[in-house]
Amino acid sequence: MKHVILILDGAAGWPLAELGSRTTLAAARTPNLDALAAAGMVGLAQTVPPGAEPSSSAACTSILGYDPVADYVGRGAIEAASLGISLASDEIALRMNLVHIADCTMASYSCGHIRTEESRALVDEIAAELEDATFRFFPGVAYRHILVVKGHPELLDLVYTPPHDISDQSAEGRAPSGDGARTLLDLMERARGVLGSSPTNAARIARGDVPATDIWPFWPGAAPGGLVPFAEKRGISAALTSGVDLLNGLAVLFGIERLVIPGVTDGGDNDYRAQIAGALEALDDHDLVVVHVESPDEEGHAGSVEGKIEAIEAIDRDMVSVLRDRLGDLRILAMPDHPTPIELKTHVGEPVPFVMAGPGVALNAATEFHETAAAATGFVVDPGRGVVDLLLG
Repeated sequence: MKHVILILDGAAGWPLAELGSRTTLAAARTPNLDALAAAGMVGLAQTVPPGAEPSSSAACTSILGYDPVADYVGRGAIEAASLGISLASDEIALRMNLVHIADCTMASYSCGHIRTEESRALVDEIAAELEDATFRFFPGVAYRHILVVKGHPELLDLVYTPPHDISDQSAEGRAPSGDGARTLLDLMERARGVLGSSPTNAARIARGDVPATDIWPFWPGAAPGGLVPFAEKRGISAALTSGVDLLNGLAVLFGIERLVIPGVTDGGDNDYRAQIAGALEALDDHDLVVVHVESPDEEGHAGSVEGKIEAIEAIDRDMVSVLRDRLGDLRILAMPDHPTPIELKTHVGEPVPFVMAGPGVALNAATEFHETAAAATGFVVDPGRGVVDLLLG
């Protein structure tokens, strides 16, 4: 049996008055997801365990069948793995966003969704001025980068605020805090000076683009150990496709093959058709392929109702339709990892709907795929890592 897991990152959410008290997932036109629901099983999954941060790190770890608590790896270390960064035992990796702070407000957690080429140029400028025996800078994709700090284990215990959690809110008092925070605060201050005189930023300002005013480190992680490879854990081979370092890093840490498919990105310009075609091609050599799509989450963080609906509909039209045609020989699981409510512009840890269909999957009378329809079935998988057991069982 061949299997596909389709993760619609952040596609779940809360009802909106402007949508007639429907969520964006319920308001979106999703005939193919609804067809899967009618042909299979629908329910809710608690992908974020109590006490865990409601992030894709915990949620996607669950979807892959691992325990986000027992198998915990700090997100910075996960994303570092995606970039091929080997951490020494005395090094901490942190996610480092390029952000735009205006009048003490987090005006853009993504520096206006800066393009990767310019973003990397900015990180190179910072590294040229500030990299030393303590700090190393690694450019990633778009606004997401990695900072590695040597000799400061106390950074694991600081209090951090992800910048997307405070979109359009005051950034005052939200920088890393706690004993030892001065290490990062001093670096942030020095980086602000580098960005203030950056030629790349000057070119962005001249074009009317949002300049990067600050670096924002968060999500620390140390070198992981003791993780059981997916093939050993499940007895099958797996591959994964994603446009973000988090999922690609999880693939590295869990021994899942990373697929390089041209056109796969982290936003609305993602080539959905190419991604699903490349994923299905990988099933020739693997038992399971994981397809992660970031665009609904990005639109949720942006607070765009229209954008999030468009992303969900594109996934349904260009990806789920293809999977639907393979129901006879594929077992399919489709689900968000966590909700990203438009009102909050960030994640919450509430259960998410899932739909599973294909050979051997029992029906449970659902005819649509969204939060309310899933809750109406009364079927809840908690902890959420049990969903993959149902898929592979």
